[in-house]
Amino acid sequence: MHVAHLVHRSAQRFPDRPLWLDFDKTITYREGSQRLNQMANALLGLGNQGDRVAILSSNRFEAYEVYLAAMNAGMAAVPLNPKSHQTDHAFVLNDSKARFVVFSPEYSEALNTIRQDLAGVEYWIEMDAGTSAATLSYDALLAQGSSELPPVTIEPDSLAWLFYTSGTTGKPKGAMETHRNLLTMVQQFRQTLLADTNEFDVMLHLAPIAHGTASVGLAHLAAGAAQTFPISKSFEPEKVFELIERLKVTASFLAPTMVQMLLQSQTAHRYNLSSLKNVIYGGGPMYVEVLRKAIEIFGPVFSQIYGQGEAPMTCTGLHKSEHRLDDPIAYTRLGSAGREMPGVMVRTVDADGQQVAAGTPGEVIIRSDLVMPGYWNRPDATAEALKNGWLHTGDVGYLDHEGYLFITDRIKDMIISGGANIYPREVEEVLLQHPAVAEVCVIGVPDEQWGESVKAVVVLDPERTATAEELIAFARERMASYKKPKTVDFVASLPKSAFGKVLKRELRAPYWTDAARTV
Repeated sequence: MHVAHLVHRSAQRFPDRPLWLDFDKTITYREGSQRLNQMANALLGLGNQGDRVAILSSNRFEAYEVYLAAMNAGMAAVPLNPKSHQTDHAFVLNDSKARFVVFSPEYSEALNTIRQDLAGVEYWIEMDAGTSAATLSYDALLAQGSSELPPVTIEPDSLAWLFYTSGTTGKPKGAMETHRNLLTMVQQFRQTLLADTNEFDVMLHLAPIAHGTASVGLAHLAAGAAQTFPISKSFEPEKVFELIERLKVTASFLAPTMVQMLLQSQTAHRYNLSSLKNVIYGGGPMYVEVLRKAIEIFGPVFSQIYGQGEAPMTCTGLHKSEHRLDDPIAYTRLGSAGREMPGVMVRTVDADGQQVAAGTPGEVIIRSDLVMPGYWNRPDATAEALKNGWLHTGDVGYLDHEGYLFITDRIKDMIISGGANIYPREVEEVLLQHPAVAEVCVIGVPDEQWGESVKAVVVLDPERTATAEELIAFARERMASYKKPKTVDFVASLPKSAFGKVLKRELRAPYWTDAARTV
């Protein structure tokens, strides 16, 4: 069994249902299955099983198609995030030793600036382009390949996807995701959060395929659901609402920052969004106050996932049925990442690796067939992350008595002030309850007396005002005094990675420049 078989099986069961859905053109599962074979065989005609195929593209079906075709050929897909800089692309391409680069035209110029630095890339394949001496045409290559199944045997533990971390604390590392890892994830989605998905669903891909949307899409492919990739260079909330209405979209994957942007647009009421039934969110902290507003506006359609590139997507989950605003116990659990999925063991441990009691913060560790075999060509990093069969996530959290996992922060983000541990997310959750706060990031800064003190970096709602003193007093009334911010800075926007995560390291750096130690 391998990942691309999900499409071939759905093609057998639902041959005439749409696979790739667009306003102007629809490709059925029967046609899409044949196209996967054609592209896979064309790639094998140029290379070999085990090669890496890098993909840099805007949101369009060909990007996901070649991602699946590479796996259909027994090769590994290496998606590049379109929001990253070309120097980041160069690092990933050289590190992965990619033999193929498949790209959409708008990235041609950026790639041309680094071509001379990429001796390992042999084939450049451009969508919507004619064949040239330096670049192959995607459509021409597709037409050359046989529509028969590729003559390869793909083992469950073969490399399927080389996922590069966002690199917020250094150079990215390539997490090796196998077919077993990804199929375990699909099975868990289908058993739990997406059990009601069927061949009549339509999934809208808004995040780049280098993010979690491709993984959630696999579960929809397994159900025979349609996938749509409206071409867009930016995330525009009103256009998203229009697409949901026009295509009767039922599902999507959203990063928490995307949910915030949808809420801030205040245009949802103009559109019929009643077709929505499953919105998976994850990839960063979703604050309870933001989630409350989202449920009130969009309804009970949200389910949360927790995972990493090292253990994709379904380590824990909180089903949409548990996203309740009318039950006090359920409401407190909105701040959790849900409970462990089938086939997953979750523990929290201290610095010595010993399991801690319920309610006690510790490092979150995972054991499952979800867990990667290691990092690409990084035995040092692999040994640090994988110990005695457990993935050490680097996340701090605690399990309550019913097994709900509450992620408090990354280990490196924890603030130690006067010997007390302060978790930034707890402070951020409180500050977001203030009506003037649109976004907030809490960091530790040098303090001569306490070692570190709490600073809040705040983006205000453009229609409201607040002072630092007001926000500090607001926090003091709602949490232990030692946890409240000592200072507040106001900014127009927070720096974010290509995956939409706030770059706390970048925010902290100016404050620690002259300090005796750094964080």
